[in-house]
Amino acid sequence: MKIKLILLVTSLALNGAIHPATAQDNPPPNQPPRQHDGPGKYTIAQATSDRAQLNTIAFDSLAFLTGGFNEDTFLPPGKISDFFGFQNMRDVDGALLGHNTDFLTRIANNVLTVLNDEQKQQLVELGKSQAPQISNLALQRLPLIQAFCRNLAGDFPAASQSLNREAVMKYTSGIFELSGKLAFQRAEVYGKIVSSLTSAQKADFAKLKFGDSRTWPDVAETDALDKRTVSHPVHVAMMTYASEFFSWYAGSVESDTYFCPEGHGTYFGSFYMKDAPAVHQKNYSISTALTGDSGEAFLNTLNPTQREQITSLVDLQRQDLQDIVTTRRAVATELRQFMSGSSANREKVLKLCQHYGELDGELSYYYATHFAEVNKTLTTVQRAALKKLRGIEGFSAKSPFVYADPIASPTIPNTDFLFTPGTENTR
Repeated sequence: MKIKLILLVTSLALNGAIHPATAQDNPPPNQPPRQHDGPGKYTIAQATSDRAQLNTIAFDSLAFLTGGFNEDTFLPPGKISDFFGFQNMRDVDGALLGHNTDFLTRIANNVLTVLNDEQKQQLVELGKSQAPQISNLALQRLPLIQAFCRNLAGDFPAASQSLNREAVMKYTSGIFELSGKLAFQRAEVYGKIVSSLTSAQKADFAKLKFGDSRTWPDVAETDALDKRTVSHPVHVAMMTYASEFFSWYAGSVESDTYFCPEGHGTYFGSFYMKDAPAVHQKNYSISTALTGDSGEAFLNTLNPTQREQITSLVDLQRQDLQDIVTTRRAVATELRQFMSGSSANREKVLKLCQHYGELDGELSYYYATHFAEVNKTLTTVQRAALKKLRGIEGFSAKSPFVYADPIASPTIPNTDFLFTPGTENTR
C-alpha cells in the first residue's frame, strides 16, 4: 500500500487515552463521571449479552448512516493488541474514573517511577520497533472502510452487486495477524521486566490496586520519564506499554480476555461520534450512557422492516461472538507464559489472531450489508431525525485518521477485490 501522509503522532493517538465508552456532559474537574450502573456490571457475559450487543450495533448503524469515510477511520488505539487487561481495569475502576482521559496517564506515570532505567530502556527499544507498525496497522484499515462506504452508497465494481464475505474475512485476518505480532512482542518484553522486578518494586506495585485508581498517587510527569531522551512517538508508545504492563501484571487471564461491547466491527464511525469531543482534552470524562440511549432512539426511528435488519444481527453474530471469547482467552493464556518466565508459542498466537480476524471480518460484513439495506429505505424525515440524533454539532472530520491523528492525502488501493460478482446470500 502506498500512502502519502502527514502523520501527527500525539499521545492520544498511541496511548488510548480516550476510551470508547459514550459521551455525556463533562463533569466538574476532579469529580467522577456519572454512571448508570456500578463497575461490577462490566464482565465478558455483560459485554456479549443481547442487550449490550444490540445497543452497540444500533449505535454503530447510527454513526455509519450519518457520518462518512473520514469519521469511520477514527479508532482509539487501545483497541489494537488489547490482550493485557487494560480495558477491564478501566471498566471496573472502583473510583468510576476509568473513562477519564487522565486515567491512563496516571497509572503509566506510576509504573514508570517504579521501573529502573534498564527496565524502561526495554520499553524504549520496543517503542522504536513498534511505532511504525502501529501506524501501518491503522492504515491497513482504510481499504476495508472504503469498501464498506462504497457498499453503503451502492458504488459497486462492474458486474458486482455485493461485498464478498470471504474476501472481507481474509483481509481482516491479516489486520489481526499484525495486531497479534505486536501483542506477542509486547508480552515478551513485559515478561522480561516481570522476571527482573526486585522485591522493593513488587512491593511498590502491590500498593497500586487493579480496579481502584484511588490507590494510585498523583505522580509528576517529570518524575516518571524525561521526555527529552526519547522521540515523541516512542514516548507515547511507552505510556501505552506502562499502563498495559500494570494491568497485565496485576490482572488475570479473565481480565485479559475481556472486551467492551463495542470492541469489534470497529469500522463504522461510532468511536468518532462518541470521542471527538474528548480529543486533546485533559480530565474529560466519557460515560456509559450514550451508546444505549442513542441506540434505542435509533431503533425507535426505524420502521419494523428496517428495525429487523438491525435486531437480526444479534442472532446472526452470536456464534462468532462466542468464538471470539474462546479465541481471546486462548491468546491471553498463551501470552501469559511469558509472565512465568516461559516462552509463548508465536505460531500458535498468530494463527489464533488470524482466526480472530476472520471472525471480526464476518460480523463486520454482516453489519455493513445490513446497515446498507436500512439506508436504502430511509425517508427524508427519518434522515433528518437521525442527523439530529447524531449530535456532536460542530464536529466533522476533514480528513481520515490514523487513530486520533488526521492524515493528509492517503492513497488507497483499488478496493474491487472486496466485492463479488452476483448477489451473495447471508445466513
